[in-house]
Amino acid sequence: MNSEYASQYAFVGLFALVAIIFPILPLVLAKLVAPKKPSRIKQAAYECGIESTGDPWIQFRVQYYLYALVFVIFDVEVLFVYPWAVQFRALGPAALVEMAIFLGILGVGLAYAWLKGVLEWR
Repeated sequence: MNSEYASQYAFVGLFALVAIIFPILPLVLAKLVAPKKPSRIKQAAYECGIESTGDPWIQFRVQYYLYALVFVIFDVEVLFVYPWAVQFRALGPAALVEMAIFLGILGVGLAYAWLKGVLEWR
């Protein structure tokens, strides 16, 4: 095994070590440095300046989650369409056909969600 080959593994190992330590280090530092004086007021739920009342574990209709999932799907779609549109002329006609298929599949998904009533607020 030559040294260049071993140095590449050493670089990957160093990168993996940094990738593990980087997110853990702030958590450990926060645990060590953060003030530890819990009280009833500090442990209370706080949202929008209004003191919370009632049970926080209320049930939401499934339709809200489905609406959010459809939004995320079409939001992520933009991540694929925008770079394609920027490089449209350089990609050629095959890319146009592929994007038409992609948008067609998304259109079928949107039509399905619409027919199932996911996009209607009742």
